[in-house]
Amino acid sequence: MRAPIALLLAAMTLAGCAQNADYQAKRDAEGRRELASTLGDRVAGTPQDCISPGMTDGPQIINTRTLIYRQGLRLYRNDLASECPSLAPLTTVIVEMRGSQLCRNDQFRVLTPGTSIPSGYCRLGKFTPYTRPKG
Repeated sequence: MRAPIALLLAAMTLAGCAQNADYQAKRDAEGRRELASTLGDRVAGTPQDCISPGMTDGPQIINTRTLIYRQGLRLYRNDLASECPSLAPLTTVIVEMRGSQLCRNDQFRVLTPGTSIPSGYCRLGKFTPYTRPKG
């Protein structure tokens, strides 16, 4: 009797893993589409360590590894130091700035709607500016 239960549990676990992989693949594809739509025809500049938070809109959450900040017509893509699993649409990013600028390695936490306890810490990466081509 125990062998069939063990097989059933193993099958359920594998099915859950497959569903999770499908969900993650769908989320990754949506993130790539949103990033392409957001950046449009803009051209990447040289990555920089910091940006001024004044006059900055954002962040726009693209996926668990990418944020977009806007300064007028310029966009800054931030590829996080590592994945931040808590990042998702409609979550709030709480950055702990160490100086007067947003910088690479600044830590942040994520607050999910309806909760009062933020996630663990995540770290910002370099900021890559994107501008429209001249012409």
